[in-house]
Amino acid sequence: MPHIVGISGSLRRGSFNTSLLRAAIELAPAGTTIEFASIQEIPLYNADVEAAGIPAPVQALKDKVAAAHGLLISTPEYNNSIPGVAKNAIDWLSRPPADVPRIFRNKPIAIMGATPGQGGTILSQAAWLPILATLGTKPWFGGRLRVSGAGKVFDAGGKLVDDGIREQLKKFVDGFAAYCT
Repeated sequence: MPHIVGISGSLRRGSFNTSLLRAAIELAPAGTTIEFASIQEIPLYNADVEAAGIPAPVQALKDKVAAAHGLLISTPEYNNSIPGVAKNAIDWLSRPPADVPRIFRNKPIAIMGATPGQGGTILSQAAWLPILATLGTKPWFGGRLRVSGAGKVFDAGGKLVDDGIREQLKKFVDGFAAYCT
């Protein structure tokens, strides 16, 4: 029974990626839990802050990810790449470097994303790959989930209303859950 931690790479209240992650939580197969972990309180990385001690929100997220069977990142695409807040969170999780094996080594990771544009976050998802390789993760390539035209896929309250995307998301989550076992 895998336990997966999910993070959204967007801080926006009406984030399509947070909505996508919440839909994934609802569609998790029986026996699998996906825990939403916010990066809202993660400060900007600063080596002086690190020297004074790892901030409590960072340590809490590190402990959650370390204990999980997998990490699911729902990533927006900003300027054809990854969002700064998500990269900042991952940078903090890799500090100090001695913690990288405990947090990331051979950790199954899946990337998905939603955007109002047509690219479906393909460039953002590709930009994550060298970072995940550097950290020694075990990315899941068994499925891709790139949602284009997200404004039509979710209603005003963030509920997934597109049956085709729901089916794709269900297959994606099922596959990743199986990979995490």
